[in-house]
Amino acid sequence: MTVHAPPSTEQLVQILRHLCRRPSTSGQIEELHDTAEFIALFVRQLGMHVRIATTGMAPVVIARRAGRRSQTILLYHHYDTPPTGPWRHWSHEPFDLAERDDKLFGRGVAGGKGALAAHLAALQTILQREGELPCGVTLVIEGAALIGSAGLAEALRAHDDLLQCDAILASIGDRDVTGTPICTSGSKGWIRLRLTAHGPAYPLPPGFAASVANPLWRLIWAVASLKGDDEDVRIEGFYDAVEGPSRTDNAVIRQLQLAAATRRQAWQIDQFLFGIDGAALSRSEVTLPTCNVSRLTVEPAGDTPAIPAQASALLDIQLVPHQQPDTTVTLIQQHLHDKGFADIALERLPGGYPPLVTATDNPFVSRVATIGATVFERPLSVVPAGPYTVPFSLLVGQHPIPTASVGFTPTVSALFAPDEYVPLADLIRHSRLLIEILDRWWS
Repeated sequence: MTVHAPPSTEQLVQILRHLCRRPSTSGQIEELHDTAEFIALFVRQLGMHVRIATTGMAPVVIARRAGRRSQTILLYHHYDTPPTGPWRHWSHEPFDLAERDDKLFGRGVAGGKGALAAHLAALQTILQREGELPCGVTLVIEGAALIGSAGLAEALRAHDDLLQCDAILASIGDRDVTGTPICTSGSKGWIRLRLTAHGPAYPLPPGFAASVANPLWRLIWAVASLKGDDEDVRIEGFYDAVEGPSRTDNAVIRQLQLAAATRRQAWQIDQFLFGIDGAALSRSEVTLPTCNVSRLTVEPAGDTPAIPAQASALLDIQLVPHQQPDTTVTLIQQHLHDKGFADIALERLPGGYPPLVTATDNPFVSRVATIGATVFERPLSVVPAGPYTVPFSLLVGQHPIPTASVGFTPTVSALFAPDEYVPLADLIRHSRLLIEILDRWWS
């Protein structure tokens, strides 16, 4: 078995530095367009046929190059990042890649751009050494992953002639307590909703709360009806389609050891919900749907005491296999009506997608895990899904294409916080992993 050397450290860091230098904050259209143009330029230099699909949200870079073998693998990435927050909380400028203690710091290094840099460097290295790719490669690199891949389905439909492939590989997910990537064979689904309660035509002094309905209270009561303090979702029918894991998957989940103590320390939390740990923690993250409140807002915003004119809540819901977005939205609408909240407006936001899971013993998934074990010198746990979502269902469409995602960085890498980082060793190994997969996945 041939062991391939990864790209040089200088090559990897240089590509990541250029990516980080371009802000690409989620929702900031000008930033996203600039970053997409840079990525497209780099990919063209790899001899790939490139298109930039414009959507109402963020551009999608789609590229393709044939290889020695007829088989093609699709690599999914994203370049959008969370906001930096106040720069004073960073130890350095967030868009200026910094290195210390064998870690690379910068916005996006752990949450998208690091994995993308690793794969671009891997492709560049293969072409420099061999002049061609071992197999065909398609790249789908989007800029709206953090808001449910809004616009991705539209972009894919318009450019489906570039998307024919035999397998799909992503780089999203966690690592276990040993630092070994967790391989997921699919992804939960995702829907994004806005609930809105309307009040008076304009804000009123707070003393009128004795005689005027406050839309924020209406909203709080409506949101509270969706989920109890036991964390059980109270929407009738919500769990009807949920099935437990197979015996094989359940055995792997029981053996999966998440970095629980490291998480608690990094996140500064005393415990997980109800004190769960070990297999119960792994099972909850892999197999359970979620109903999360992301934000409450009032209009107009401000610190002046008042009865607001309007109040809104953003919900994001992760769905497990057999739960469908359309059905779930209908159940929530019916729930609000039945609970006396018919006045609450329910809006389904752009983005989101159904769940899709490839069998964990699928040959492609098994091959990725086997190759990963040689790169990371430890077996990769393979589970159906995890707490991070991937738009596999949009990429697969109606075709039975196997999917897998290999976790890139630990959850504690501050993906949404200041001083986001990736260990340099992780970057190098992830790049080498792709080189090995492209060479060996079909053999």
